[in-house]
Amino acid sequence: MFQDLVKKSRSYRRFYEEKEITMEQLKQLVELARLSPSGANRQPLKYVLSASREKNKEIFDTLAWAGYLKDWDGPIEGERPSAYIIMLRDKSISKAMSIDEGICAQSMFLGASDLGFGGCFIGAINKPKLMKVLDLGEEYEIALVIALGYPKEEVVLETLNTNEDIKYYRDEEGVHHVPKRSLKDLIVQYLDN
Repeated sequence: MFQDLVKKSRSYRRFYEEKEITMEQLKQLVELARLSPSGANRQPLKYVLSASREKNKEIFDTLAWAGYLKDWDGPIEGERPSAYIIMLRDKSISKAMSIDEGICAQSMFLGASDLGFGGCFIGAINKPKLMKVLDLGEEYEIALVIALGYPKEEVVLETLNTNEDIKYYRDEEGVHHVPKRSLKDLIVQYLDN
């Protein structure tokens, strides 16, 4: 069952924008992050939650989508995220990026899949512009934006082809394909008794 949840927890970039995600659901996801491990238990991450259509549009305008899809500027209106979680680093606790960002982001991502929606981790952010949109003080640094919604696209995992091309792509039907390395390509050694 857990493996199915992980397989379902893909990067989705097109959503049923009209299907709302509630603030309560967003708080449930941050609760998962709160309960996750933290390096030296410093817990430097804070969050901004948005389920507001108006604010979501402003957030959307600060993001870049799908680097490998060069001819695609991101989801069109009606297919944009219903909500965002903006992950912040509280610089008064820790100035440096840590393992916490990945741990907490994945906890929230798996929680989102369990609730029936999907998302996309976005690191290509116009951070100065987003800082202004959110009216954040200098004690915070934007670490990551998690876009969330009910997926409107099909994502297919496939084995990496022989030319080792890791780039995801969309076929003529709009199906999003994600090449993955095989398990045998990942395991370097077996150390057993």
